[in-house]
Amino acid sequence: MKFDDLSNKVIGCALKVHKELGPGLLESAYEQCLCYELSKAGIGFERQKELPVQYQDVKIDCGYRIDLLIEGALIIELKSVEELQRIHEAQLLTYMKLSKIGTGLLINFNSILLRDGIRRLVL
Repeated sequence: MKFDDLSNKVIGCALKVHKELGPGLLESAYEQCLCYELSKAGIGFERQKELPVQYQDVKIDCGYRIDLLIEGALIIELKSVEELQRIHEAQLLTYMKLSKIGTGLLINFNSILLRDGIRRLVL
């Protein structure tokens, strides 16, 4: 599935969650509800996938976790913050580089309009 098709399906699921819950909850609540919507839509995902750091010849488990890995091809980083910052984009870009997955979505559920809280990133 192409990145745009997959990301649009995920965004559709996120919009359903945001429409139902609105802003103001913890990230973990949105994550669980988004997983429910992804399952209903038949979209494969891994939740809280471990992401080790490759340093020279050693893989080091530093506690990094991808919020959602969608069908092995799209990283979703969820937030529930007042405003997305550059550090949030840097975090997602780092996860994309470490995992060698070139596409990602940064979704901030703490937005009045969810479309204002979504950023698509491509390496």
